Amino acid sequence: MSEPATFSVALANETATAQLMADLALLVGPGDVITLSGDLGAGKTAAARAMIRYLASDDALEVPSPTFTLAQSYDAPFPIVHADLYRINDPSELEEIGLSPLPEGTLALIEWPERAADALPEDRIDIAFSHRPAFGSGARAAEFTGHGKAAAQVERLKALRQFLETSGLLEAQRERMPGDASTRSYARLHQGGTSILMNSPKRPDGPPIYDGKSYSAAVHLAEDVKPFVAIANGLRERGFSAPAIRHQDLDSGFLITEDFGSDSVVEGDPPRPIVERYEAATDMLAALHRETLPDILLLTLESTHAIPLFDTEALLVEMGLMLEWYMPDRGVEPGQALRDEFIAMWREQLKKTAASARTWVIRDFHSPNIIWLGDRSGILRVGIIDFQDAVVGPAAYDLVSLLQDARIDVPEALELTLLTRYIKARRAADSNFDPASFAEFYAIMSVQRNTRLLGTFARLNRRDGKPQYLRHQPRIWTYLTRSLAHPALASFRDWYAAHVPPPTP
Repeated sequence: MSEPATFSVALANETATAQLMADLALLVGPGDVITLSGDLGAGKTAAARAMIRYLASDDALEVPSPTFTLAQSYDAPFPIVHADLYRINDPSELEEIGLSPLPEGTLALIEWPERAADALPEDRIDIAFSHRPAFGSGARAAEFTGHGKAAAQVERLKALRQFLETSGLLEAQRERMPGDASTRSYARLHQGGTSILMNSPKRPDGPPIYDGKSYSAAVHLAEDVKPFVAIANGLRERGFSAPAIRHQDLDSGFLITEDFGSDSVVEGDPPRPIVERYEAATDMLAALHRETLPDILLLTLESTHAIPLFDTEALLVEMGLMLEWYMPDRGVEPGQALRDEFIAMWREQLKKTAASARTWVIRDFHSPNIIWLGDRSGILRVGIIDFQDAVVGPAAYDLVSLLQDARIDVPEALELTLLTRYIKARRAADSNFDPASFAEFYAIMSVQRNTRLLGTFARLNRRDGKPQYLRHQPRIWTYLTRSLAHPALASFRDWYAAHVPPPTP
């Protein structure tokens, strides 16, 4: 058991308390336990209310003290239970109110924890509130103690508060922003304009099971914030719209960046592409792929970032997620012979793409990660916000990401129109550009990417408790079968038809 981590915060008023709890909310999630102790009126319920409202993105949400109900549940991005143990006389009573054991996949906020101290988990964050009348009637102090695994969260909260203070934004109003499929979290800061706070903790994605590497290391996903900074600066230097980095702590993994707003490239319900904006995004990719781009970028005056090569081994590991996660979900346990056959046929096919021209591959260039900047012109209207996993690889990959968007339906007619638009733009700039070869690479990268996504979304559901991604699998299957129709992939079409079941509608 690691040593507890502690630090104290002075709080001038309830606004300061709300800012503190919003910062903590960036660092916690389902399964975490936070206790709130202190005298009557010390601010326990106010702190819990501030965190719940922040996570629910609803400043007017009714969050009463649970003194009489004992436990109150809320539905935010994940389940939250707010409990008050003041009227608990024996820890055995926790079972009666559904708190023993604590609900799985739930963030627990527990007031008066001392009433059932022996029933609390070892891994938890304790916050002790106290009055500070010498500094005003609303002044409080909060003493944090992180126990077990939560010690790292308290240390990170301390570092985050120091970063915000150094950046001059400790007093900024926080607005929660939706997260993504990674461990990163975000907040919009309001203070003399807006900016984006990114919390990007350094960690690998998964255990070292791929020849001694984690999944993220094997497929070249960023494990810290440094690639984001290097690629952002590299894109901006070449005339593309990536957010400016205003403040950075590269070691801790905190950034404050330019805020591009939230104007999307899709509209409607269900969302559909805005054709003009998809055309501009296609033109942006064509412009990027015309550039001669370096493999190494300056990170600081003393350091550089080498952009990884999207090599065959990385592509194969990605596609292996379908075998590991998707097929078992569909009732198929692929044996070693089938796995070997899959890897062998793909290794041979990927020799073609390995020999193709290489460029920067942003990797997740699709609607959630593209912001429309209507006050700019040309391709500068295309704001790019997710590129920390950039690699050097086939140009077709990002075009597939855009035109076969995993989260929205891109009609096949529009896909073909924009694919033609891209090919014409590349051909106009380079007479040696081969449309037929590119169309084949596009089909290969489509099948590779969509194979990986079937597995990725199954893993997000089963490993990470994010079932919302399963609803995208039928769309991914549609894109996959669409590209398997390419003549160069006839044998793959037969293999998938024989061995890979379609997803549940």
